[in-house]
Amino acid sequence: MEPKDPGAWEEVRQWRKQMREQLLVHRAALSVDVRHRLAERARAQLVEAVDLTAYRVLGFCWAIKGEIDVRRIAEQHLASGGEVAIPVIVQKGAPVEFWRWHPGMPMQIGIWNIPIPKERDVVELDAVLVPLVGFDMQGYRLGYGGGYFDRTLAAAARRPIAIGLGFSDSVLPTIYPQAHDIPMNMIVTEKFVERIGTETRHE
Repeated sequence: MEPKDPGAWEEVRQWRKQMREQLLVHRAALSVDVRHRLAERARAQLVEAVDLTAYRVLGFCWAIKGEIDVRRIAEQHLASGGEVAIPVIVQKGAPVEFWRWHPGMPMQIGIWNIPIPKERDVVELDAVLVPLVGFDMQGYRLGYGGGYFDRTLAAAARRPIAIGLGFSDSVLPTIYPQAHDIPMNMIVTEKFVERIGTETRHE
């Protein structure tokens, strides 16, 4: 049920919870082959549309719950001379830190059983690839409900370019954005690339 008052956070929060659950169930129901095929197309769209070498330090998230795995893109970024980092929750409810990462480095298990580097080496990002549970065409992202990315982007001394990466069937008419929501600069799916705030679209 849509929120009766789009400005009432509790109503919107409950609606987002329902949408999140539905989208995650839908994504989990996709076969492994279908999900891999869609993910490969989305990665190709990203590489074709964005020159990631323009951003020295690239952040990415370890793929969970059927998300698009971008480790190969991260490795290519390292091979081209860039730096790569992954998010680490150091305090619940606070902005995350991004710790330097490279393949083969010692890792440990962090919050939600997500691998993180054993060594804390905090870096400042130039761009970040952000997984999408859902999204709208204004660039607003539906995540897992913790608000970590919004807090992190809001607290950044120099806000990185945020590139949302997800599947096209996760689009919503709106997520009913609130004051604390921060839109992505770009949305990338297996079907399209949407640059927020411009009319340029790559199909």
